[in-house]
Amino acid sequence: QPKSKISASRKLSLKMLLLTRACEDLEKERQDREEEKVRYLGEKLPPLQLSGMSLEELQNLCKELHGKIDIVDEERYDCESKVGKHNKDIHELKLKVQDLGGKFKKPALRKVRVSADEMMRALLGSKHKGSMDLRANLKSVKKEDVKQDKVLTTEVGDWRKNVEAMSGMEGRKKMFDTGA
Repeated sequence: QPKSKISASRKLSLKMLLLTRACEDLEKERQDREEEKVRYLGEKLPPLQLSGMSLEELQNLCKELHGKIDIVDEERYDCESKVGKHNKDIHELKLKVQDLGGKFKKPALRKVRVSADEMMRALLGSKHKGSMDLRANLKSVKKEDVKQDKVLTTEVGDWRKNVEAMSGMEGRKKMFDTGA
C-alpha cells in the first residue's frame, strides 16, 4: 500500500473544519426556514382588526375562521395520506429492485456417494488419521440367543386367557404378588 501523503493531524484538522462548516450551514438553513415561514404567514394571514366590532360581527368572524380551519385541515389530511401512500410505494419498489438484483440461477445438484473416510479426509485434510470402520463398533449377536428369544415368545400363548386372569381385584393382587 502506498503511504498516505496527508498526515493524521492534517486529516483531523480538515475533518474539524468540515464539521464546523456543516454546523454553520445547518444553522443558516434553519434560520432561512423560520424567515420563510414568517413571510408566508404574513402574506396568507393578514392581522386581525378586532377593535370596534360588535358581538355579532365577532361571532361571524369566528364562524368564518372555523370554516377556513376545517378546509385547511382537510387539505392537510389529504396531503399526509398522499405522502404516506407515496412512501409505501417507494418502499415496495425498493424491495422489488433488491429482489430483482439479487436473483441468481441455482445449479442443479447431483448425488455423490462419499464414504465416511473420504468425508473426514475432505473436512479435516491431513489431520485425519486412521479409518472409520463403523461396523467395527457394532454389537455382535450370537445365534443361540436369537433361538432362546423365539422360544420365549412362543410360550406366551393366548392373550385372552391372560387378560381374563388379570381382570378384577384378584388379578391386581396376583400382579403385586408376582412383582414382589
